[in-house]
Amino acid sequence: MKFRLYIILALAIGISSCGEYEKLLKSTDYEMKKTRAREFYDAQQYTRAAELFAQVIPRFRASAESEELNWLNAQCYYNMKQYDIAGSFFKSLVEQYPFGEFAEQASFLGAYCDYRLAPRAELDQQSAKDAIEGFAVFVNRFPDSPKVPEAQEYLNILQNRLVEKSYLSARLYYNMKQYKAAITALTNSLKEYSESKYREEMMYLRLHSLYLYAEKSIPARQRERFQETLDDYFSFMEEYPESKYSKEVQKIYDSTARYLNINPADNLENNE
Repeated sequence: MKFRLYIILALAIGISSCGEYEKLLKSTDYEMKKTRAREFYDAQQYTRAAELFAQVIPRFRASAESEELNWLNAQCYYNMKQYDIAGSFFKSLVEQYPFGEFAEQASFLGAYCDYRLAPRAELDQQSAKDAIEGFAVFVNRFPDSPKVPEAQEYLNILQNRLVEKSYLSARLYYNMKQYKAAITALTNSLKEYSESKYREEMMYLRLHSLYLYAEKSIPARQRERFQETLDDYFSFMEEYPESKYSKEVQKIYDSTARYLNINPADNLENNE
């Protein structure tokens, strides 16, 4: 019986609280709304706080409190893990108050929100690129910030993710036997990320793609494309003379040399 009374009492209090909050939303007392928004924020009731801040901020735009109100509003969405909205508000805060009290924190968190939105490497990495740009701006603008080491760590993570994305995209063309597209994608990736940990594999995939593309070409284009394969073979061997792909690479070379009527020994001597 007592338990039922507790439930009824809790429901009654909840209904009363909701009713009071609805009245507050409709009120024209913006000082009261501002006070209650702060109270809701302190109580970690971020949804209610954000709804009230949305009404209050335009009314206090020209006041000394405006920057802080915008900061608290952004923090509401950040604490609710709505990183897309939070990031937008943090960036807007930096634009409005570039030398304000919260500029440094907002600059970092704006980039961090993009970092949290960045998906795994297989998917579109626009958020990762936005985060890289944001963290780079933060580090350049606030070099003495205690957050710089953390920002640099995120930059490394994101850069590695872009490298992996580039590698996976190029390899996908190869796996799908779209060799012309694979050659282009692999070449672009190798240029853009010259220190990639995937470099040896990507150079091998490009060489193999060149060979297969030449092999499947019409007769009129084969000689030219096998010559490109041969040139790429020597580039590969110059960089990776002891490669784990040596056996496969040698087979490509032997087949290419036969097509071009090249004596392998003579050709090797000419390229020493």
